[in-house]
Amino acid sequence: MIRLSLAAAALLAAAAIPARADTLVDNVRGQTVGEDGEVQTFIALLFDDAGVIKSVVREGQKKAKKGFQYRVDGKGNVMLPGLIDAHLHVMSVGFGALTLDLQETNSLAEALEKIGAYAKAHPDRPWLIGRGWNQERWKLGRFPTAAEIDAVVPGRPVLMERVDGHANWANSAALKAAGVTAASTDPIGGKIERNADGSPAGVLVDTAQDYVNKAVPPPGTRDYDLAFATAQRLFFERGLTAVADMGSSMADWQTFRRAGDANQLYVRIMAYASGVDNMVAIGGPGPSPWLYADRLRLNGVKLYMDGALGSRGAWLKAPYADAPSTSGLPQLTQTQIGNLMSRAAMDGFQVAVHAIGDQGNAVVLHAIDDLTATYKGDRRWRIEHAQVVEPADWPLFGKIAQSGGIVASMQPVHQTSDRLMAEARLGPNRLAGAYAWASLKATGATLALGSDAPVELPDPWAGLAAAISREDETGAPPGGWQPQEKVNRTAALAGYTSAAAYAGFAEKRFGRLAPGQRADFILVDTDPMTASPAQIRKTKVLETWVGGGKVWSAVVPVVAEGAGKR
Repeated sequence: MIRLSLAAAALLAAAAIPARADTLVDNVRGQTVGEDGEVQTFIALLFDDAGVIKSVVREGQKKAKKGFQYRVDGKGNVMLPGLIDAHLHVMSVGFGALTLDLQETNSLAEALEKIGAYAKAHPDRPWLIGRGWNQERWKLGRFPTAAEIDAVVPGRPVLMERVDGHANWANSAALKAAGVTAASTDPIGGKIERNADGSPAGVLVDTAQDYVNKAVPPPGTRDYDLAFATAQRLFFERGLTAVADMGSSMADWQTFRRAGDANQLYVRIMAYASGVDNMVAIGGPGPSPWLYADRLRLNGVKLYMDGALGSRGAWLKAPYADAPSTSGLPQLTQTQIGNLMSRAAMDGFQVAVHAIGDQGNAVVLHAIDDLTATYKGDRRWRIEHAQVVEPADWPLFGKIAQSGGIVASMQPVHQTSDRLMAEARLGPNRLAGAYAWASLKATGATLALGSDAPVELPDPWAGLAAAISREDETGAPPGGWQPQEKVNRTAALAGYTSAAAYAGFAEKRFGRLAPGQRADFILVDTDPMTASPAQIRKTKVLETWVGGGKVWSAVVPVVAEGAGKR
């Protein structure tokens, strides 16, 4: 893995902003989603030295002329709450930015050219690591093979993760290093793609990825620290001030804690441990308290029900339309997923379950329904992606919403990226339940929105545009795909602010611009409540503030130490 100096990361903290007394930010066109779920507007806000909002000034109200020490001129720009990505992978974003990125490649030939060039540029690396390939985008009609990488890098192990994280593409050297042969068996919930003679072809799906992942030299502490600093900067550039980290390992958690102890943790992280073992190792008897002035908390656990549509690992009720021999790769039975959820719930951990296929979602919904009889109160059960849910199962969302509460944690850009692939995988009869944001919200479920970065870019503006239009960056298809599932602008903004905070039990701390909330806000050049989807996609983040400290400026793009002192 990469062994780089942290000198570059240290530069991010070069422009320190000292802690200061009450600050008035005025001359803004402010908007936030209120407790009533409606958009509220304002022209100024006042926050104290701890970075907590004291008051918000509405149009027609008099602004304070004294009682504050500093004034910040918003220059007439739009002010919004700091945006929240309700589902991404912090360290994968950072490592992805520091390794080979194939996400924008449009053909197998282009990907192989990049792999070959990367190998030549890094002759000292024992393994070549990257991610982002997508055989659907390449219109390849099949998975790529080890032999194709061998043609450009024959001697060193190469391992490339698919864009959705649910398959690895390895060359022969990597397969050999991992001991994967024709005699290797498919693990439960996984598959080794094979040649006609039974030898491994080069792609390992879902749990089969572990065979090769275990052979890769692990990154060191410096690698983790640099990856985190890189990810944090990418978040601030796009206006994200808080994220839900889905699948935190012990190494990830230790990285967050090192950053917090060094006063270099600025983004707010709602962490969900990768599996029950990590949950117990990190949290012990239960969720952690909020640490570092509401910057870090272990909320709960992330579990997997199935895989992804792109690699045909999502668990469907009927076979895939374009591969009738399979219905997907379930990771657990209903009894197993129920037992794991119960183990987490008994100690007060919030449960988040990855479910993409309609059968995967149905199993998780029935498991939650069963558990609500035992685990009462405000649980906010989370289903991550809820990508394909048969309409017959929608009422279960409503039933659970009335008992322990349920969160549909969804990613708008998945719909625009996956549209053609989803049509091929599902066929016309299952599309009504695909990416059904409006219908699931209508049941009473909380709709929290995110990116699943690095599967997609951590770009909330593309997500907002997709949520209200169901059109991609080219405007296709005109009028939107399955347009009945669009959400209105208020719901979209809430999905990236107040609802995303609620989904992580953080609504009393951040997610809105109101008295008592943390002063996390952004200044942007576009009003998402009136701009076209195309304009929203091009939004420029001018400044990002966390806890009353400026952490990003488009003019002087640095992370400021002062924010970490709040």
